[in-house]
Amino acid sequence: MDCALDRTLPDKQQYLDLLPQDPGINQAARVAAGANRSGFQILALDQWQACCFRGGLKRGPTQQDTYYDDVEIGPELKRGNNSIAVLVWYWGKNGFSYNTSGKAGLVFEADGADQEIVSDATWKMLIHPAFENTGLPHPNFRLSEFNIGFDARRDIADWMLPRFNDAGWPAPAVFGFPPVAPWNHLEKRPIPQWKNSGLKPYVSVETTTNKNGGPLLKARLPYDAQVTPCLKVCAPAGQRIDIRTDDYKGGGTENVRAVYITREGTQEFESPGWMNGHEVRYSAPAAVKFLGVKYRETGYNANFVGAFHCDDEKLNILWEKARRTLYVTMRDNYMDCPDRERAQWWGDMVNELGENFYVFDSTNGPLLARKGILELARWQRADHTLYAPIPSGKPKNDVRKDPGSGNWNSELPPQMLASIGKYGFWTYYMYTGDKQTITEVYPHVRDYLNVWKLNDDGLVIHRAGDWDWEDWGENIDEHVMDSAWYYLALQGAMEMAYVSGHEDEDVPIWKSRMGSIRTNFNAKFWTGSEYRSSGYHGDTDDRANALAVVAGLADTNNYEHLRKVFAKHFNASPYMEKYVLEALYQMHAPDQAIQRMKQRWASQIDSPLTTLWEGWGIGTNGYGGGTYNHAWSGGALTALSQYAAGVGPDTPAFDSYHVVPQMGALTSVHSVVPTPKGEIRVDLRKEAGVFDLRLTSPASTSALVGIPTEAEHSIGRVELNGKTVWIHGVTRTFSGYFLWDDEKGHLGFVVPPGKWHFKAYMK
Repeated sequence: MDCALDRTLPDKQQYLDLLPQDPGINQAARVAAGANRSGFQILALDQWQACCFRGGLKRGPTQQDTYYDDVEIGPELKRGNNSIAVLVWYWGKNGFSYNTSGKAGLVFEADGADQEIVSDATWKMLIHPAFENTGLPHPNFRLSEFNIGFDARRDIADWMLPRFNDAGWPAPAVFGFPPVAPWNHLEKRPIPQWKNSGLKPYVSVETTTNKNGGPLLKARLPYDAQVTPCLKVCAPAGQRIDIRTDDYKGGGTENVRAVYITREGTQEFESPGWMNGHEVRYSAPAAVKFLGVKYRETGYNANFVGAFHCDDEKLNILWEKARRTLYVTMRDNYMDCPDRERAQWWGDMVNELGENFYVFDSTNGPLLARKGILELARWQRADHTLYAPIPSGKPKNDVRKDPGSGNWNSELPPQMLASIGKYGFWTYYMYTGDKQTITEVYPHVRDYLNVWKLNDDGLVIHRAGDWDWEDWGENIDEHVMDSAWYYLALQGAMEMAYVSGHEDEDVPIWKSRMGSIRTNFNAKFWTGSEYRSSGYHGDTDDRANALAVVAGLADTNNYEHLRKVFAKHFNASPYMEKYVLEALYQMHAPDQAIQRMKQRWASQIDSPLTTLWEGWGIGTNGYGGGTYNHAWSGGALTALSQYAAGVGPDTPAFDSYHVVPQMGALTSVHSVVPTPKGEIRVDLRKEAGVFDLRLTSPASTSALVGIPTEAEHSIGRVELNGKTVWIHGVTRTFSGYFLWDDEKGHLGFVVPPGKWHFKAYMK
């Protein structure tokens, strides 16, 4: 099926063939679809949708400012007269991921060798009469996107083609040259343009009958994806076709859909607004004959590079579902879910950015995290508190009393501590080495940490913020969690102070606060068998005990008791379960980590859905609406790649890194980890008293390779690339090899770049 965006998206050659040599054709701002790509500068205000789905970052980099796009149109231009046609998509609706300017606008600037083209009063514009409101129900208030209605009877034929006569169109109002209110400073788009699959056939299409006796097409996608649906039909005029996915009410409330009203005859339509799900559903009256349907998948433009595979298929499925969930929750922001909210909640984003470094290429992959980090810092309030999700509608009313406004301005204190600390900003730096970003945001981190205070007992005073939330579920010991989260934030801040040149004035403060917490934490919270605050009377909080471990506050002598805690108590949501798994691995309990992983995610692993859920159940059995595509649930992906395969940075950007696997009962692991230096490839195998490790280490790195020992065995001999380098405790060194002894169960060697094959023989 040859399908195009509402008949307005001819391919390049078709477009060039249609260009006339007519000096009377104006460069026109025609409000319909873009037919040209240009790389000089296309600057868009609020929301821009152009040829090949280019552009479209939601406002904004700050509470006042706007992103613009830089797009290449040179290849689409020819010598002589050209026509420039643009569809401006103004949303004008606040939400949890968008801050409207309150005014539609377009800025266009193209600088050629001998001429400059700018948007001014010589352009022509018109509100496209075919686009319309679908009527109730509208998307829920969290979404800034709206439903798309298109009445083909009111379409403007060939408006985007050079032969179109726009003489009757009015001129636009000119506001001035940027920066000008209400769009203010324009900041260049910091992430790549969307990945675009082109139009594709569905995996399968089942045709049934809807309740009105007309055709209902259930078109199956290969996985949960962000798509724009396309159709080709033959119909009389005025037939209403509803387009939505099986996830239309994901999270328990209405999300986005599209409605197409036919003109007479054969026609094609592709809705410009993306929706997500496993299945697209087209429902039409009986008079409509479907001639074909297709879809276009778009999404964040990064390459899938990372990989993990082991001999346990359950874990392989879990890793792959986490990867798929991560991708469907990425676009112009990291989002909690692509259906109900599309909002950049930072608790979710901390987990997601950690997963990203084991999945996507090291060039484009980290840019979305960088964008979110800068936005969080730049949206800091005058009282130095941070809040998320942002971008979001400017706060005008108390959103708890007026949720219909779509505004959000509420601080969730533990999520903000997670964001700026070890697992948030500092993880980003360790995996990228991006010193510039850390230097810019560090003052905001310092200001937020100073909002928090320590009590007379040397521990953290609880801050309720605007939403007193630590996790979904019950049995939350907030006082233990607060001190652990703050300690993790201090760890990150101290490192960032060194990186950004603020060590003299700030590091002594951070060390003093860390010392206070470290001195008093065990004395105050350790009961002899678990961590628990004195005023807490619920079931033992596995989250709080996990944070004590990953923060480094738990005494190692307590590990045996803590392993019993994690064997008996299961209160964490999938969001906080990440930290329970990390705690188990950090306590060197890989078998227990894998057992708990498979137990907790069992229903999701066995589900036919390709994504992971917000809670341990879906819908009413879940949390907060129960969506089935929440990447905060993907902590197992990070745990498997970082601990089971054992790969992580020791210095920023993987100048030095480690491969220290904790396989437990696993007998084989294959892992690929993308880094700024290149791909790290690891293959592990255990069999009959022999441990086999193969490593491909990229240039400009130093790798610490750990050979795991087992309690019932000791290593007798180690070979490296066929030569014995260690035997019965004696090192046989040659150039480039250095022994590293680890008391935690590994025998290690430091190796330079290259291909290395270790074989360890047990006694």
